[in-house]
Amino acid sequence: MRKIALEEHFMTPGMNGYWLPTVEDLPPALFEEVRGRLFDFGERRLAAMDEVGIERAVLSLAGPGVQVEPDAAVAVRAARECNDQLAAEVAKNPARFSGFAHLPLQDAPAAAAELERCVTELGMVGALVNGQTLGTYLDDPRYEVFWERAAALGAPVYIHPNDPPAPYGGWADAKILSRAAWGWTVETATHALRLVFSGVFDRYPAARVVLGHMGETLPYLLWRLDSRTKLYKAERPLQHPPSHYIRSNILVTISGQCAAEPLLCALASLGEDRVMFATDYPFESAEVHGRFMDAAPVSEAVRARICHGNAEALFRL
Repeated sequence: MRKIALEEHFMTPGMNGYWLPTVEDLPPALFEEVRGRLFDFGERRLAAMDEVGIERAVLSLAGPGVQVEPDAAVAVRAARECNDQLAAEVAKNPARFSGFAHLPLQDAPAAAAELERCVTELGMVGALVNGQTLGTYLDDPRYEVFWERAAALGAPVYIHPNDPPAPYGGWADAKILSRAAWGWTVETATHALRLVFSGVFDRYPAARVVLGHMGETLPYLLWRLDSRTKLYKAERPLQHPPSHYIRSNILVTISGQCAAEPLLCALASLGEDRVMFATDYPFESAEVHGRFMDAAPVSEAVRARICHGNAEALFRL
């Protein structure tokens, strides 16, 4: 089954310094392997794609990038340089690669302008945002201009995990829980729910958000979100129950979740047109994800929608 992969990371020399602190705990051999694959846009990456039928990868910068840069002017300049470098790599092989914009969210108008430039001039299909930016989430009022532009452009925003802005006591003495094993799921699901409960999707119903890891547990929680939020007075009344926005404005990918149970839950909760393929390359195995999807217990029609059809429709590929 041919596939389009949506959470496929790369690195540039100018962004390497932002990334290195996030992988300081990796064993040296694994670090060198991952770093080598991130910088490669050629044979190694294409071989991993070809092995499992990935015909196109939508490339995104490995986080956090400029989202941790305290100087907004530096962030604006560096994000633009990164996007230009990505566009140049995509132009070398446009049949196999597309790109997600990297944005300087310290400056919301600049981020909106850069998103528009990347979509209209560089041919990118949306943006990938690495969680909060200097402690600020995308529900902040300053991002109204950003959501207005993203909705008008029809540019989906992929929210990728990042560390929370402050240490969380629940895993202060259990470090293994703090990142990919659990903490990033909590942080990213919370970010998405902030968008729901702040009314972003009421104000911009055309906005689309993508979450990896089969939706960061949200497909499992729709009934409870609707039920429990009825008990409290909403800070901002919504036009619909929370589940409506998760089903209407949020799509998910299978990255990092190669198991039938969450896949079937996501399909049942969100719908067959809301689940897409991704591998989280090179932090996860493209082969494992590809083989899982080829054998997943779904019909061939649903498999085709997950593997390529839904991404083609959302990103107009």
